[in-house]
Amino acid sequence: MIRNATAVWNGTGKEGDGHLTTQSGVLSETQYSFSSRFESGIGTNPEELVAAAHSGCFTMKLSFVIGEAGFTPQKLETKCEITFENGAVTKSHLTVQGKVPGMSKEQFDAAVKNAEENCPISKLLNTAISSEATLL
Repeated sequence: MIRNATAVWNGTGKEGDGHLTTQSGVLSETQYSFSSRFESGIGTNPEELVAAAHSGCFTMKLSFVIGEAGFTPQKLETKCEITFENGAVTKSHLTVQGKVPGMSKEQFDAAVKNAEENCPISKLLNTAISSEATLL
């Protein structure tokens, strides 16, 4: 399986602007710029997209791990915070809340650690990855 996205940039790094389009069309000429990346301008940025990818991948992997343990998650919700400093992504922190009937906190924590270490985006990132988990 191969997925793709396309970035188009016009102008200099600081004054220019660009847009991103994904194969699925979910992003279609979505704006990004210096302002949306380093300030609070309108549009997305690469770090926000990495956070979306990591939270989505981790949460789906967690669902699989929980299922393999014999439980069915009612709801899993993950926030991912990407730290970008000195020109590099230096950390990805996952905060997950789960409602999994019948699952103990210890079992949930083990499943979270498994998903943190084994989701494909975690394996892709060359950075510190941490997580915290709440079982509702």
